[in-house]
Amino acid sequence: MGVNSIIDMDATAIAEKIKQGELTSVDAVTAYINHIKKVNPNINALVEERFSDALKEAEELDLMSQNGNSIGPLHGVPISVKEAFHITNMKTTAGLVHRQDLISREDAVVISKLKAKGAIILGKTNTPTLCFNQETENKLYGRTNNPWDVTKTAGGSSGGEGALLAVGGSAVGIASDIGGSIRIPAHFNGVVGFKPGMNQVPAEGHFPAPSDPIQERMFAVGPMGKSVRDMRLIYQIISEKPIRTKHLQSFKMEILPSNMGYPLSDNTKEFLNEIEYLLEKSVSTKRTVPPFFDESAQIWQDIISMGGSDLLEKEAYSNDRSNIFKAFLREKLSQRTAIHPNLSRAIIASKMFKPSVKRIREVKEVLQQGDVRLADYMKNRILIFPIYHSSALTHGKVYQEIFSLRKTFLNVMPYVAYANVWGLPALSIPVGMDENNMPISIQLMSSIGNEDVLFRLGRILEKKFKGYTRCRNYD
Repeated sequence: MGVNSIIDMDATAIAEKIKQGELTSVDAVTAYINHIKKVNPNINALVEERFSDALKEAEELDLMSQNGNSIGPLHGVPISVKEAFHITNMKTTAGLVHRQDLISREDAVVISKLKAKGAIILGKTNTPTLCFNQETENKLYGRTNNPWDVTKTAGGSSGGEGALLAVGGSAVGIASDIGGSIRIPAHFNGVVGFKPGMNQVPAEGHFPAPSDPIQERMFAVGPMGKSVRDMRLIYQIISEKPIRTKHLQSFKMEILPSNMGYPLSDNTKEFLNEIEYLLEKSVSTKRTVPPFFDESAQIWQDIISMGGSDLLEKEAYSNDRSNIFKAFLREKLSQRTAIHPNLSRAIIASKMFKPSVKRIREVKEVLQQGDVRLADYMKNRILIFPIYHSSALTHGKVYQEIFSLRKTFLNVMPYVAYANVWGLPALSIPVGMDENNMPISIQLMSSIGNEDVLFRLGRILEKKFKGYTRCRNYD
């Protein structure tokens, strides 16, 4: 079996080939390792590898296969992992230079679950410093490039994962999302991503961890990959929750209007129109704005800024004698500090946006009201949103839009912030390319318990719009 055919496969297909004896795990792992070695210098997605250990594990699993044994639905499948997750005998740095010698002694909970089902970890993928950015760059590992156009961002904070999967560098990956961190890279790189609903997947072993119970509602651990069926498979493994069967015919499809005053590319508008035309033939479909949409970006920022990012600042500057403002200025002047200026600027912005005690009380009240309202509203609805206003921008532009002191996040974050603020499961699916041959995706949302219909509709859209297509720029 050729290398290209192997790296084009999703995790489900590889597992099936191994089970049927048509492919060995060693062959699959070897194909991915060789491909990573070829493509990674261009995109800088994988930042720590465990290739030797992966091959040894593949050999052991192949011996089990020869004896007719399998340890689970990912038996022998090579996967990648966002750098933020603890993996035994690997670093968890979050892009911080002073953490580069810290070796994890145990696996994050989700890593243990994936290993127990047969997954083989190839290595870890890049993140922004402390995962606190929607672009992926740090002082320790450098910048990750979008494989479709290396002058453009891969997104963040799971940008390394998105870029690696885009070129077929692993069968499937595991990532996290507190502000579009799965969905924005999935959109920019043209891969599939799933952000589970709040408290559906254990977050233990992720660094950094949410610093406040209200932040926990926005945080989710979930998969990224090449197919909707893989998203369903990985979600079942890491959540250990049964997916209840639901039928699309009993759901209303609500597509966000394109003329709301928020920026949105013409290509994205056209894809939303095509989706509406496709769905209205068989299910109830309309263009409408869901409750609390306009407030969500501000609420997201308020929650992110609670505490003024004190814990992030403490972690980043624990080895730095100067305060954050001096460090930021010194870096801008000399480029010689250990902390990337993007993190310093983001923390400064967070401090300036820190909500008052009164505002925090208001946010908590709105969340209580919204949870009650949306629990009823979302019972039989699927929301269809854009993810970002355009395809991937040149390096630095997304960061400038989201962390500007002019609060431009209010224009660009509502699409992704909605699912974070209200703790909704959200599935992102590539639907096509723009005029610059850059991927465009949309996202599907509903309430917790309706994951089945998200995956069902996702499969329909994936089939209609072709879904994931591997970037072959480096073949």
